[in-house]
Amino acid sequence: MLDQADAFTLSYSGFDPGDEGLRETLTSTGNGYLGSRGAAEWEDADGIHYPGTYVHGLYNRATTMLGGVPVHNEDLVNLPNWLPLKLRIGGAEVLRLAEVEILDYHHELDLRSALLTRRLRFRDQQGRETELVSRRFVSMASLHHAYLEWTLTPLNWSGPAEVVTALDGRVVNDGVPRYRQLEKDHLRPGSTVFPEPEVIAIKSWTRQSEVVVSLAARTLVHSAGEEIDVPRADFRTPDYIQQTLSLDLERGVPVTIEKSVTLFTSRDPATGDTIMRAHRSVARSRPFEAAYAHHVESWNRLWEACDVRVFGDDETQHLLRVHICHILQTCSHHTADLDAGVPARGINGEAYRGHIFWDELFVYPFLTFRTPDVTKGLLMYRYRRLSEARAAAEAAGYEGFMFPWQSASLGTEETQDLHLNPLSGRWDEDLSHNQRHVSAAIFYNIWQYVTLTEDTMFLEYRGAEMMLGIARFWASIAHYSPERDRYEIHGVMGPDEYHEKYPGAAEGGLRNNAYTNIFVAWICDIAASLLDFLPEPRADAVRARLELRDGEVSRWKDMSRKMFVPFHDGIISQFEGYENLEELDWDGYRAKYGNIQRLDRILKAEGDTPDRYKLAKQADAVMLFFLFSDAELRRVVTRLGYDFPDDAAQRTIEYYDQRTSHGSTLSYITHAGVLARFDPDASWERFKIALGSDVGDIQGGTTREGIHMGVMSGTVDLVQRFYAGMRVTGGKLRLDPNLPSGIDGFAFNMTYLRSPLTVTVMRDRVTVQHRDGVIDAVPVCVRVAGEERLVQVGGEETFDLA
Repeated sequence: MLDQADAFTLSYSGFDPGDEGLRETLTSTGNGYLGSRGAAEWEDADGIHYPGTYVHGLYNRATTMLGGVPVHNEDLVNLPNWLPLKLRIGGAEVLRLAEVEILDYHHELDLRSALLTRRLRFRDQQGRETELVSRRFVSMASLHHAYLEWTLTPLNWSGPAEVVTALDGRVVNDGVPRYRQLEKDHLRPGSTVFPEPEVIAIKSWTRQSEVVVSLAARTLVHSAGEEIDVPRADFRTPDYIQQTLSLDLERGVPVTIEKSVTLFTSRDPATGDTIMRAHRSVARSRPFEAAYAHHVESWNRLWEACDVRVFGDDETQHLLRVHICHILQTCSHHTADLDAGVPARGINGEAYRGHIFWDELFVYPFLTFRTPDVTKGLLMYRYRRLSEARAAAEAAGYEGFMFPWQSASLGTEETQDLHLNPLSGRWDEDLSHNQRHVSAAIFYNIWQYVTLTEDTMFLEYRGAEMMLGIARFWASIAHYSPERDRYEIHGVMGPDEYHEKYPGAAEGGLRNNAYTNIFVAWICDIAASLLDFLPEPRADAVRARLELRDGEVSRWKDMSRKMFVPFHDGIISQFEGYENLEELDWDGYRAKYGNIQRLDRILKAEGDTPDRYKLAKQADAVMLFFLFSDAELRRVVTRLGYDFPDDAAQRTIEYYDQRTSHGSTLSYITHAGVLARFDPDASWERFKIALGSDVGDIQGGTTREGIHMGVMSGTVDLVQRFYAGMRVTGGKLRLDPNLPSGIDGFAFNMTYLRSPLTVTVMRDRVTVQHRDGVIDAVPVCVRVAGEERLVQVGGEETFDLA
């Protein structure tokens, strides 16, 4: 049962085997480099429990033969398990929850510090009652360190007991049921050593990528505040190592076991021999309480920068902090220095194989307004893979940078050719690699980062090259139609994902997806003048690096005025020919299946296809109104020569809202955002669904495979960008609130132009406080509901709302 003790605690009472996988995901612990699922230390992987540890960017490729066809997949690797602590009382079997009587059980995550605690009181088959309190965290203060503490108290007995502490390299990737037909063994044994009496260490290699991974663990025993020496029995194999600690326990006297762990890989800088590095580091580990105090200080600084306070809705307050905690566990200040992207499902599960999609589009607005260096580091993941983006474009007959829909270690296309439909049990063709709009999203992300931070150095040395290379790609995939005097783009998919091709067509892709074409018109307009923003020497350097040709800029200017956009009945058509599709019997399908979020799987299992119908998995054309303001979108569309009436947004949104199954929870984010402007209460309904989607696991088991980073980040972004109405235009911070009736107000911390701000939005006023303390902070120009003021360093301005 989920408890809500306070807004900074995610807690559960009682043990529920059917819910344990979900709880393990939601109570994971991480620091932006390393993430570990919240599995109980004493349990092995089975149908209930799934310990998993992952490091940003650590992938391995494997091949599976399916029906004589080689299927290649690259996975975020489940690394050696550092958790095992197992209890054996009086020579009996080691503790497992299924084999004892649970008298009391409590499981919680302190969101302030991502501290995972379990309190367990149990009675074994001999009638002995024992209390076990487990606490653990992955250090936010020390990149490679994690800590685990047990406090054992015999309640009605005294006698011998044993604690087994281990490092287990026999793990596989087995956390997603639909992947279990695929190869899952990514580690090969290396070596195990006992470098000191209290220290064990293990080294493993990934089989294909040949990354070396080493862990070391130091386990100490304390009683009455003093370290005690206990007998230890050692055992090891090449992929497993353990020590068995013998204890003499007294009734009512607690004993504490502290396990300090370090993890290093050959991808880490200043590492050398990874197992030696892990050993040396763990030998210098602080005691648990000192390490935890240091860890809490780091988390306090993060919360000071990132907290969101909610007035009038305790549930919303609680869940937003759950989301912020998980965002920071996945992308913290540590992430800025890594070669890492944003895995769509975080680093606490194996869904989507840990791949990077377009979801970063929903993540960056939260990060850039709080930890802009993290956004820049994540954008560098894309920059380092430009050679693969260029090679992919060339292989497809295009130019420029064509980024993959699914990316992992190399930046090559990792989208599967086949996808398992769990409803039919069949492997269906997967054409989602045609979602070329991921390149448009990367362009948008770079431009937004530069606009919000004014980081001109990044634009000059990295961003402009990426942006112009992306524009070149779009110019090469587009073709000019003399009949229409328009540019068209064929053979792509939009964000919808349900429509992979036209009904009965042999080849995948659609003609003139409106989201793509309008996005490209916006891109081409910016690209055509981008070099003008750069100092001439840097502009020349970018031209030379890209070998920019005469006529390319002219083509971009032409495309910004002549992209074709399909319409029907005054509505932006999702793609050309959309109006000819059939209407779906939505009521009939809801009556037959109940939950129809994944209509694609339902229809394909029936032998039908979503390609035939006017439906969408998630927002497609509607995404335009999510990314761009009405004024910005009007400029793009009218420059193309199309009408953009005042009710264009509302009519388009209402039309597609009735035809969207929200098969991705990102769709609730998008629809909540676009509805905020003219129907805040309808927006709030969708916001609340998105807000509870991971904690409530509304997609029927997907959250246990990993959090949804885009949704968690998107809910916070909805608060700042749509309910507070915050945008940056012309060097000014603008706030135009759209508070729904279900809330009294919000307050959130943010950073703009290196100036720390607290923004409070209430029904009758907006207050912007400039928090002093940054050396190079500057006054900030703020515009609220048409009134403009300069907020001085250390000052505060309150704007009354009519």
